[in-house]
Order: sequence, then C-alpha cells, then structure tokens
Amino acid sequence: MRHPQIAARVFHTPLLAAPAKAAAFIMGLGPRLIGAEAEFEVVGAEATPEASRRARASLLDERLEDEIRGGRRSAYRVRDGIAIIPATGTLVHRGAWLGQSSGETSYEGLSAQIEMARRDGMVRGVGLELDSFGGEVAGCFALADQIRVLREEKPVWAFISDHAFSAGYALASQATRIVMPRTAGAGSIGVICMHADRSEALQAMGVKVTVISAGNHKADGNPYEPLPEAVRADLQAEMEYLRGVFAETVALGRGDRLTVEAALATEARCLTGKEAVDAGLADEIANPREAFEAFADEVNGRALTRPC
Repeated sequence: MRHPQIAARVFHTPLLAAPAKAAAFIMGLGPRLIGAEAEFEVVGAEATPEASRRARASLLDERLEDEIRGGRRSAYRVRDGIAIIPATGTLVHRGAWLGQSSGETSYEGLSAQIEMARRDGMVRGVGLELDSFGGEVAGCFALADQIRVLREEKPVWAFISDHAFSAGYALASQATRIVMPRTAGAGSIGVICMHADRSEALQAMGVKVTVISAGNHKADGNPYEPLPEAVRADLQAEMEYLRGVFAETVALGRGDRLTVEAALATEARCLTGKEAVDAGLADEIANPREAFEAFADEVNGRALTRPC
C-alpha cells in the first residue's frame, strides 16, 4: 500500500520535528511508502521508543469556526474560566480534524480554537497542553504569532506533558509562562529535512527512472538519484535560514528569558526538567495539575503574585 501524499509531506520539505521522531517515522512507515519491504538507513538521526508513539482545516474557509460558533463542534473545554487547548501528536498543516484520535493536530484547528478563546467573554485565560515531538514548518510560525497576540489580551500558560520539541516548543515559547514536570522535555530549536535516495533499490528491481524537467533546479532533490552536493548545500542553507526564523520567533515569545543568541546556542538540543528551566526554555518545574490550579487561582483573583 503506497502513501504518496504522506511521503510528499515528509521528504524534501523542511520539518520542525525532533530528529528521533523523523527517524521513527522512516523506520515505521518506510516500507508502506514504497510499497515493498526494504531496509532503511536514516543518516543523521536515531529513532527512540518514545518518538515512535502515535485536524485539519482552512485559514480562508471559516467553516470550522462557524461549526464551533454554531455549537456543532466543541472548541475547547473551559475549567474555572480557563480554556484548555491540547496540542498533541504530530503538528500538521491543513486537513479536517482538530486532532482527537488521529495522532495529529492541525495548526488551523488550533488557530480556530485560539481565536474563539480570544473572543469568548467567559474565558479569562488559556491553558495550552503540549505533548508533541513537532511537525511541519508550514503554518507553525503564523500560529505562534497568534498565540503571542492572544497573551496580550488574556494570560496563556503552556503546560508541557511530556514533550514540547521543535514545532511543539515554537508554540509553547509564545505563552506567558511555561510549566513542565521534572521528567518532561523541551527544545529542539532547529529544522530538519530528509532526502530519500531510491536509486539503488530501483536498480535492484530493474527499474530505471528518467526525470525530464524544465529549469535547472526543477528536479533538485528527486528520490531517483543520489543527492548532489550542490543541492545538499542549498537545502542546508534553507535549513539555516529557517532555524534563524525559529530562534527569532522563540525570542519574541520569551524575551530576556531566551534571546535569539541563547536559542541558537542550544544547537537544537532537547533538554529535560531543570536543565530546560536553567537554559530559559521553561519557567517552572511543577506538577501540571497543581500548576493549573495555581493558574486558575491567579486568573480568578484568588492568589497573590507568583514567583518568577
């Protein structure tokens, strides 16, 4: 069974995903993508058991928001005046579902929820619950900007339980405050792109593919030949540019707590617990449920100021 639409979203396109997640994807779905059993080698990343764990909408078509406003779809749950918005699994651009059992959450679905929470007079704060190894670049930074705008009107706390890597961290970094338990992870401020070289596999099957293209760079990175060094260099330059955009976005959200230079200095490392707080990736180590109660006390005027 072939899944060309999945392959198109993974190969030769920049991803904000932890390397372990990218490797797990290739090792798990690789044979299905090509329709045959094959041995896959992932150069530059290793899969981990955690990364192997298992929303879609339109920015221009407002039907999702219309369904939410009309009561045909629940935007979020409100607890003690706080809208709880989960961002879990793989973060993707476009589609029809907010997430649920698909293992994916779409940026458009999250955008619709956030916009509704901004307009909702009964919502006094927003709790982002994050458990994601990352996802696609497309749509991520626009949503990050939206979260940063929201927090100017209503406090937004990000509760990491248990992963906020790459695109997941891009969203978390825009919150007013980031809370994580001591075993949770955050970071991976970097960009990854994968190229699948199928030339040897096709040769073994007796298949020769001829790529006919117009434009010197139209066929760059095609999977039917090894990746030329010049194309690799171009892709590397694109990854570095997007990494800079990522770091700038994080700095806009974190301010003095994590500057552009400090974000880049992490070199896309994934940090855990206190190490993440010390690096400025998060603000507090706490049990998420207890931290949520403190957030609720604060937005409802039941608590004094909390330590920074």
